[in-house]
Amino acid sequence: TVLYYNKDAVKKAGGDPDKFPATWPEVAELARKIKESGACKYGLTSGWQSWVQLESFSAWHNVPFATNNNGYDGFDTKFLFNSPLHVKHIDFLSKLQKDGVMVYVGRKSEAINAFTSGEAGILMNSSGSYAAVKAGAKFDWGVALLPYWPDVKGAPQNTVIGGAAIWAMAGHSKEAEKGSAAFLNFLLKPEVQARFHQLTGYVPVTLEGYELTRQQGFYDQNPGTDIAVKALSDKKPTINSLGLRLGNFVQIRNIIDEELEAVWAGKKTAKQALDAAVERGNAELARFAKANKK
Repeated sequence: TVLYYNKDAVKKAGGDPDKFPATWPEVAELARKIKESGACKYGLTSGWQSWVQLESFSAWHNVPFATNNNGYDGFDTKFLFNSPLHVKHIDFLSKLQKDGVMVYVGRKSEAINAFTSGEAGILMNSSGSYAAVKAGAKFDWGVALLPYWPDVKGAPQNTVIGGAAIWAMAGHSKEAEKGSAAFLNFLLKPEVQARFHQLTGYVPVTLEGYELTRQQGFYDQNPGTDIAVKALSDKKPTINSLGLRLGNFVQIRNIIDEELEAVWAGKKTAKQALDAAVERGNAELARFAKANKK
């Protein structure tokens, strides 16, 4: 997960287009100035709000998202994303939304268009948005790390991997499985990983793919394209930043989306929404545990 910003809008707002701020208070102040200067209608937008503003946020601040080491240690897991820090963060965003500084446009990648069209000056989304941003933006833009809260000890930590996945399913013939293995081995070739990474913005899944990209001078020629790799690897992961292992998570993300949408609409406070999302999410986790415990 990374942050994209409109350099032209930042410059018009009085900021330094080559030195993007690192903390949430600073980013919010810049977003407000982008709106007030008329550089963009809105200062800030975010795609995949559960992924960016809660899941990645938790790892980035080295705080747990759920018990049992984020689900890795067992089925009897409970959510923890209604902590004071999470509530503070969503409440902070709700005020930006209320003031028209932040705009919510959808649950998935709709925010990319809000950014590339010039409607919003700052976008938080997957590094996999790189190709769409590059194709759609008609202005000078940059990539930065996600902002963090400066009063949280140890922040920033590291982000977690997510996004496009390929599964080799069981139940096929040996011949078909050989074909699947051959295809996966092809995808893992350094030159294939490097090209996939360079064209899409998705992080290479092998160190060889990253090293080849670096040796080819891609990062020097395209500043900011290594931000996602740095966000993942600059610090050794902790138990809070290794990732999540949680059942029924597609349904749970829908629940989180519903509750956050109630916050942006002014129908619930951040605490009410996150408490409700945790309660409803825990019910989904319990349902999954019951169905899958042996």
